[in-house]
Amino acid sequence: MPAHTVELINWERFVKLRVVITGGAGFQGSHLAEGCLNAGHQVTILNTFSEASLDNIGGIADDVNVVWGSVTDPEVVGKTVRGQDVVIHMAARINVDESISSPFSFVSVNVLGTYNILEAAKEHNARLIFASSTEVYGSTSQKDATEESEMRPHSPYAASKAAADRMCYAYGKTYGQDVTIMRACNLFGPRQKSGKGGAVIPIFVERALSGQPLIVNGSGEQRREYMHVSDLVQAYLLVLGRSDLSGETLNMGTQETPSIKEIAYFIAEGLGSSVEFGPGRQGEVDVLRLDSTKGRALGIKPQTSFWDGLRQYIDWRRCLA
Repeated sequence: MPAHTVELINWERFVKLRVVITGGAGFQGSHLAEGCLNAGHQVTILNTFSEASLDNIGGIADDVNVVWGSVTDPEVVGKTVRGQDVVIHMAARINVDESISSPFSFVSVNVLGTYNILEAAKEHNARLIFASSTEVYGSTSQKDATEESEMRPHSPYAASKAAADRMCYAYGKTYGQDVTIMRACNLFGPRQKSGKGGAVIPIFVERALSGQPLIVNGSGEQRREYMHVSDLVQAYLLVLGRSDLSGETLNMGTQETPSIKEIAYFIAEGLGSSVEFGPGRQGEVDVLRLDSTKGRALGIKPQTSFWDGLRQYIDWRRCLA
């Protein structure tokens, strides 16, 4: 995480908390675990085991408590949440293409896993901050999505996140549970997965570095908002430091909507590669733009512009090559 992001928050005004991060050894979660440690919080990570997960938390392994297990196991979840102040629930299956070929696994992890987290948080009186997704909105070509916009998920992945999102909302309404729902736009940054099941930016950069053409699915006019992971960490830390957001849902966007084609040509030009076009993808959203007014009013204001962040990512990836 860039050093300048740590300076954006006055850590001294925060209560030091015992925080569980599910998926805390993944791309987003490992960065957030680092941020929480920097803020002085005590961190426990619940994550399924893999070599990639070990690598992601290699720099903080001695400073966090790691539980290797799945959110689909209610016994493991209950034991991990016991005695904790806050659960930040990031664990999920996230690849749209995989959700189309294997939808049940997404229901199992994203819906039933979230149910297990909700039950454990309720039993042990822990606050819950849930990482939802802006994919729940579907396409927003007509109007930017607010937190109250209708959900029209285009894929089994998006539908599973919408179901989990509404479960969290329902537990807040039914049981008075302290739940905050975070809907972040597309994310990118160091440690994000490339290759099969990976995200578009690391896939493009990896292909370019290996001398392969970048394959754009469909027209390439698909547009999203993208946020650097360092800004996501700051948003979560801000929410973690507030006690007045129970029942709230927050969009987290950047108001920058580059097209896939623009991203591909930028990467190809910078790394000496080429761009080719292939068939469109099932379940893909054409345009996804957010109204993040509520979050900005709270102080969630990304500091890294998309193109600067992309240059930083390319430089980071080059160093690994």
